[in-house]
Amino acid sequence: MNLKKTLLAMTLGSVLGFAGAAVAQEKIRIGVSYPTPTHAWAAGMNWHAEKAEERLEALYPDIDLILVNSPNPGAQASALEDLVSVNKIDALVVLPFESEPLTDPVINVKKSGALITVVDRGLSQPGIEDIYVAGNNPEMGRVSAVYMKGRLKSGDNIVILRGIPTLIDNERFDAFMSELEGSGINVLDHKHANWNRDDGFEVMQDFLSRFPDIDAVWAQDDDIAIGVVAALKQAGREANGMFVVGGAGMKETIKSIMDGDELVPVDVLYPPSMIATAMDVTVAAFKSNGPVAGRYILGATLITPENAESFYFPDSPF
Repeated sequence: MNLKKTLLAMTLGSVLGFAGAAVAQEKIRIGVSYPTPTHAWAAGMNWHAEKAEERLEALYPDIDLILVNSPNPGAQASALEDLVSVNKIDALVVLPFESEPLTDPVINVKKSGALITVVDRGLSQPGIEDIYVAGNNPEMGRVSAVYMKGRLKSGDNIVILRGIPTLIDNERFDAFMSELEGSGINVLDHKHANWNRDDGFEVMQDFLSRFPDIDAVWAQDDDIAIGVVAALKQAGREANGMFVVGGAGMKETIKSIMDGDELVPVDVLYPPSMIATAMDVTVAAFKSNGPVAGRYILGATLITPENAESFYFPDSPF
């Protein structure tokens, strides 16, 4: 009888020991690294990252998300080193400040055995990341041009305000021009406005001074579009069917679309929430029964009065 009690105690002790080990099991640590917000889109990205952190950690108590933003490439490289050496991360979600200077630091994180998810700006060397999440830049251009073709006729005139001279801008512009080909719509000029409101205002002022007949504007970006609208209103050129197409999904723009703004009637999505999507997919790599590695290219949805409410986040800074 005593032997049975002894064996039972030993068995219970083993079970409790295993249970205690399970409870004490270390958390899955995921580092999330991105640039310090310096403009509206990046501020929106930061907001979505923080909301995703709250949601995912509440859903999965064994997940620890460590958010770090950095003011320059050097600081971001140092932050990645700390995520490995201090936090012992199991995975990294990174939106590189710049592609080239962050490539080697991310490679070093990968050498530690961490899963790598790259967001938006690819690294300068292919094949490093396990997961890639980004907006669809060529589709932004194509969707914008399709809308223009639906609103304008052959012989109508447009001007284009581009972003910063980068691969992203080229992809958007080239796809727009390719889609517009054969439509008979005239592109009077295109100039870079650097995804900036003040530059958008100045470039549009120049266009207005040189072209008395402009039917529509492709601003490509919501910040640029704000400058464009200001210039149009200052010159009294916002009437007679004139319209502006921007992009990204700024909350003020979406609210005006919901309210039926005729000057900026639509927007094309380039979601700052892509960082949250990347965090979701990275967590799924540890929690899903199926494979999640690969490329996740988000759609460039045309935001209209009919669907705008689905993309409106009033608490976001963007």
